[in-house]
Amino acid sequence: MASVPSAQSAPAAAAPVVLEQEVLGSRRLSNVLVAAVVSAGGAGFLLTSLSSYLGRDLLPIGHPAALVWVPQGLVMGLYGLAAALLATYLWAVIGIDVGAGSNRFDKASGRLLVTRRGFRQLIQVETPLKDIQAVKVDVRDGLNPRRRLALRVQGRRDLPLTRVGEPIPLVDLEREGAELARFLGVPLEGV
Repeated sequence: MASVPSAQSAPAAAAPVVLEQEVLGSRRLSNVLVAAVVSAGGAGFLLTSLSSYLGRDLLPIGHPAALVWVPQGLVMGLYGLAAALLATYLWAVIGIDVGAGSNRFDKASGRLLVTRRGFRQLIQVETPLKDIQAVKVDVRDGLNPRRRLALRVQGRRDLPLTRVGEPIPLVDLEREGAELARFLGVPLEGV
């Protein structure tokens, strides 16, 4: 029979010295769906153009062979080529997972390490924790909404911490901001 340690013998809960936050990159369901739709649309345009050129229906829908090659079939081919190039870019961004990374706050070493994956290189920003003045919650609604957490750093521009893309729900943003401000011992701004 295994023995269970008593509450008196358990060591006192020590405050955490490292806080690591994972940041989601471009490998999201919404991006995969957009890339799939662009790929399918581009393939449809290319097959329509090819059907027009060959005079045979290569698509089960409609009669693309009835299109005149110049200018309709040619324009469809250009649309298909543009969609194929855009789809290649989108799949490359998803494959590389651009923007993924982490924020590592280490009280033991007194450093913040922000890491993000770029196209050709890994981007790292290191900052002393003592230079962090506040945690800033940045909320902007409207046509181009933005909801992000940023750090106000002495002598530098604000350092964004959250992912780019779809806005984070306000409840999660405020909770994460309060948790980070409590961990760092700095004020929370913008709430």
